[in-house]
Amino acid sequence: MSHPYAAYALRRVVQAAAVVLLAYAFTFIVISVLPGDPVSNTLRNPQNGFTETEIERIISYYGLDRPIYVQLWESLSRFLVGDLGVSLRSNLPVSRMIGEVLPSTMVLAGSALVVAMVLAFGIAFGTRNLPAPAARALRAFPSLFLSVPNFVIGLVLINVFAFRLGVFQVIDSEGPAATFFAAVALGIPVSAQVAEVLIANLDHEARQEYASFATSRGLSRSRLFWRHLLKPSSLPVVTVIALTVGELLGGALITETIFGRTGIGSLVQRSVTTQDLPVLQAVVALAAVTFVVVNLVVDLVYPLLDPRVDLRGATRRVRPVTAGATP
Repeated sequence: MSHPYAAYALRRVVQAAAVVLLAYAFTFIVISVLPGDPVSNTLRNPQNGFTETEIERIISYYGLDRPIYVQLWESLSRFLVGDLGVSLRSNLPVSRMIGEVLPSTMVLAGSALVVAMVLAFGIAFGTRNLPAPAARALRAFPSLFLSVPNFVIGLVLINVFAFRLGVFQVIDSEGPAATFFAAVALGIPVSAQVAEVLIANLDHEARQEYASFATSRGLSRSRLFWRHLLKPSSLPVVTVIALTVGELLGGALITETIFGRTGIGSLVQRSVTTQDLPVLQAVVALAAVTFVVVNLVVDLVYPLLDPRVDLRGATRRVRPVTAGATP
């Protein structure tokens, strides 16, 4: 490993760690100033069945009787060692509660990413290889996908494929068919961003001299696409995919509610209703860590894929074309 790359990687890791800690601290402060007292509303609610001994133990654990800065320091200290706390509602470890629902959300988000990639690359391929009228029609698809919220897409898919065609059962929300259509609802809006960037970069690469030379030698449009245009046009897509992680996580919460799936979305909904602050804090921290780690991986991999990256300044000497930009 070269010294410039090692210094670049170390700098990115430190920045990523700082972002996660700042996000955690900011979320803690915001949640702490929300209206309502979690002790009065949750711990001392007779319906929850906490004894005075349990209440005192939870108050002591979270330092709810101490100043806010002390609570923040103790919360950060626990977070750094992987301790996400105990639920104020169920008195269960938050890590256990998240571990029970996280696999369902990860399956949905991963499937949606696959759907988004297939759609985006399919649209991009069509714009370069189909006849002009069909190619122009395909270029309008990303804008259409962005204009329709994923919950509307989900409701349409449920109405058509569950109620009318009976392809999947709403009560079997974790089944393969239901998971596929939930992934389609979540993946369609995400595919629009990837498709726009990919199409713009394909157009840019197609105007380069090497593409004209390959075409003059009789290379078909399909072979030109796969052999010469796709690879250089796909590099910026790596960055876009990393940026869509947040949309996948946020959209998964809504999609899970629409399709009745048990995942992070349902856990967040219950936690907001009951003001279960440790669970909310842990979910936000998990989302922040996921987003930062994915972007960190992309930052570390991109210099290995694109030699134009200036490791000293962490900027590209030659900027890729993005949607709406002028080459």
